[in-house]
Amino acid sequence: MTLDPTTAERRALITGATAGIGAAFTRRLAADGWHLVLVARDAGRLSELAAELGARYGREVETISADLSTDDGCAAVEQRLTEGTPVHLLVNNAGISLNKPFLRSTAEDEARLLRLNVHAVMRLTMAALRPMTERRDGAVINVSSVAGFGAVMPGSTYSASKAWVTNFSESVGQSTRPFGVRVMALCPGYTRTEFHERAGINMSKTPEWMWLRAEDVVDEALRDLRKGKLVSIPAWKYKVAVAGLRHAPRRLLQVVARDTRGRIGRDER
Repeated sequence: MTLDPTTAERRALITGATAGIGAAFTRRLAADGWHLVLVARDAGRLSELAAELGARYGREVETISADLSTDDGCAAVEQRLTEGTPVHLLVNNAGISLNKPFLRSTAEDEARLLRLNVHAVMRLTMAALRPMTERRDGAVINVSSVAGFGAVMPGSTYSASKAWVTNFSESVGQSTRPFGVRVMALCPGYTRTEFHERAGINMSKTPEWMWLRAEDVVDEALRDLRKGKLVSIPAWKYKVAVAGLRHAPRRLLQVVARDTRGRIGRDER
């Protein structure tokens, strides 16, 4: 699969496109000459972003206002992935975290997290891969998190959902390689976006050096996709952190989790 839009009329579909890493993907891909299909819940923000990108870069920009935590929302995006002009790159970026531990949560809130972070990712990836593998061309980037590499967030189910996204992407990515189609999990650390504010998470005590820029995350993601990586971990400091999470004894991780009260693992976009 080529990421060069000059070789064909390339089109990318990005979920959670109006903020954070999703918005960074839309601007970078538009600047690189891609046509876009933007998905988010807020129709007003979608329209504003589409108008801005169309005027600045002269690319076609479609919009789909959809809540991907619902069956109807997923179905609308699935239909666009399988019908009409082909989509060559899918970026599953939409996701949420809950600012409360499992023991104080509700079944409804936990189900919504799973529907958006897991179920929607599965459905849209499946819908995208069928035409991509038939064409033997295409790619999927599923935005995960370094939090998925270890249970360092006591009581949180966010890291569990991201562990699924990473494992799923790595597994499916191996099966699509013979068809010339790439699937990659993007696992950033703390990234300057609206994510934590929307979740009501206070990040004021997080050291400045731990933060990443969304634009840098996207740059590294696209480089790693070109290299054929199954998992992309932007920034050397988070590569080191993930190595520790993967290989440290479980008992040590549990001690770290208790001492930090889960703050280290509460990253994301």
